[in-house]
Amino acid sequence: MPKWLEHAALSVSDLDRSIAFYRDRLGLRLARVIESDAGSKLGEIVGIPGCRARIAHLESEKGMLELFEYRKPRGRRRRRTQADIGLSHIGFATADIHGEYGRLRDAGVNFFSPPVEFRPGAWVAYFRGPDGEVGELRQT
Repeated sequence: MPKWLEHAALSVSDLDRSIAFYRDRLGLRLARVIESDAGSKLGEIVGIPGCRARIAHLESEKGMLELFEYRKPRGRRRRRTQADIGLSHIGFATADIHGEYGRLRDAGVNFFSPPVEFRPGAWVAYFRGPDGEVGELRQT
């Protein structure tokens, strides 16, 4: 059995834009950017021989967000809803959801709604990232 969820990964269309969003707006720390060329082992790992990508690791207090910008092949954009099968959102814990919601909204982050008390003492608010991916702020 795995010990814990260590990271989540997203494929993005513009690595620099996504780094800026998750670092500058959400406060994650950029640990590294990796340039993967066609000769690297990435293609073997992900099942796309000869692929090339730029990869960023952004760290929080308890986990990491890994961003992939595939240069070859280029990724396809698909608009998903929360009801679609597969990864639906990435959750971020906060101690002050109302303050964080206001700060991020004022910085231009697009939220689905203001924070909602989903169950007693558990507040959530969903937002869109730069490629339309969904993030969740949660305070419990």
